[in-house]
Amino acid sequence: MDSGLLFSFLVVDLLLVCVPGADWAYVIANALRGARVPRAVAGLVCGYAVHTALAAAGLAVLVAGSPRLLTVLTVLGAGYLLRLGWSVLRRPATPEAGEVAPAGGRLFLRGATISGLNPKGLLLYLSVLPQFLTLRGAHLPVPAQTAALGLLHMACCAAVYLTVGVLARALLSARPAAARAVTRTSGAAMLGIGAFLLVERLATL
Repeated sequence: MDSGLLFSFLVVDLLLVCVPGADWAYVIANALRGARVPRAVAGLVCGYAVHTALAAAGLAVLVAGSPRLLTVLTVLGAGYLLRLGWSVLRRPATPEAGEVAPAGGRLFLRGATISGLNPKGLLLYLSVLPQFLTLRGAHLPVPAQTAALGLLHMACCAAVYLTVGVLARALLSARPAAARAVTRTSGAAMLGIGAFLLVERLATL
């Protein structure tokens, strides 16, 4: 793959992963409960492994070859982020530190379910990722390109979410006001990226 294209995807992917959302909320809540953060993060990454496999099997190529479908998916994903961000701003929640941590297997499965159904993940794999695929004249087959980008996304998720969990346990467990501020920041960030995706995609029509 072209190194410039790969770097561009890495930058966009890191920006998306660093936007707080359902994955962040899951990691923070379990960190404050005293659960095993690496087990929770492994579950989240496993969910994205399923996304990667489906995209490599052909879904990403289908979307990349259909500008109308790409626009529809982008608008739907941006709309979801706007709605979710507004909801978080209206009702900021603080993770409960007093809850009992779930068992390891349950922790893993719940994480995989959350990321597997996370619309932000679907937006990345079906809307953002196809824009970085080289469909003609590429040295790597498109499925291999898709798998490489998916693995890069999984690595970014693991690094960011582990960091979030460690910081949440160290900084937020005894600071409810700070936890509420993080939640509000999450809502504002989701509103911002949702608006950006919507404007950017509609401007190309």
